[in-house]
Amino acid sequence: MVVESTQPSIIDPFVLADEIALNEALDALDPLRHLRNQDDLGDDILLVPTQPRSVQNQCINLTFPNPAPEGSSTAIQITLRVDASPGCGGIAWPAGEVLSNYIALRGEQYCHGKTILELGSGTGLVGLVAGALGGHVWITDQAPLLGIMKDNVNVNNLQSLVTVAELNWGENVPSDIPRPDMILAADCVYYEPAFPLLVKTLSELSGEKTEILFCYKKRRKADKRFFTLLKKQFNWREVNDDPNRESYARAAISLLLLTRRELAVYGDKV
Repeated sequence: MVVESTQPSIIDPFVLADEIALNEALDALDPLRHLRNQDDLGDDILLVPTQPRSVQNQCINLTFPNPAPEGSSTAIQITLRVDASPGCGGIAWPAGEVLSNYIALRGEQYCHGKTILELGSGTGLVGLVAGALGGHVWITDQAPLLGIMKDNVNVNNLQSLVTVAELNWGENVPSDIPRPDMILAADCVYYEPAFPLLVKTLSELSGEKTEILFCYKKRRKADKRFFTLLKKQFNWREVNDDPNRESYARAAISLLLLTRRELAVYGDKV
C-alpha cells in the first residue's frame, strides 16, 4: 500500500524523546526505510522482495497449487505485472505469496461463491488467486496502484470475478464496496502512521462472521504497536493447518486468523 505524505526537512527535537513519534517522523522522511534494513532482526532474515526494487513495468509468472476434490491437482497460473514506479505496493512481497499459496491449497471450495475483499492489494496478487478459485473479489488500494491492478485483472482474464476499487484506510468505506464474507490482507504492516487507519478499516468492513486472513512479515520491534491497537477490536491466532508454516516462519512471516471482539459493521454498533 502506498501512503502519501509530506516530507519534512528536519525532525522536531521534542520528537526525540518519544520512540514511537521518532519512528513516525523517520517514516515520513522515508516510508521504505524498514524494508531496507534489518536492525531488529538477525542477518539471516531477508526483508526485501524477490523482485529488485528497481524493477519497472515487467511481468512475472507465478504458479500456485490447486488440489481437486478427487485428489488430482491442477495449478493456478498468475501473470503479474510488477512496477515499483507507483511505490512499494507495485511489486510482489513474500507475505502475499504465502497467503496466495495458502488459499490455493484450501482449494476452490474455500473461495467459490464468497464475497472477498483484499486490503492493500498492490499488484492484486492475493485477490487474483482468490478470483481464480471462484470468489467474487474486490481488490483495493490507493489511487496510484489502481492502474497496475486493472492491468493484472485483464491479463489474467478475471474481469468477471475481480473488481478493482479505491479504498483509503481510515476513510469511509465506499457504498459500492459490498460487505465481504472474507477479508485478505498481506504485507500491510510497515508504515506506522497507517496502523490506526488500517485497524479502523478492518473494523468497519468486518462483522461477527467475517473470516479475516492476515499475513505479515515482522520487520522491527515497532510493529508491536500495530498489534496493541489491533487487540482492542480483534482476537487472533496462528493458522495451523498450512503445511508450509514452518518454512515461512523461519523468514519471520506469520499467517493469522482474525476474529472480531465485538460486532461493528461500517462503524455502527449493533
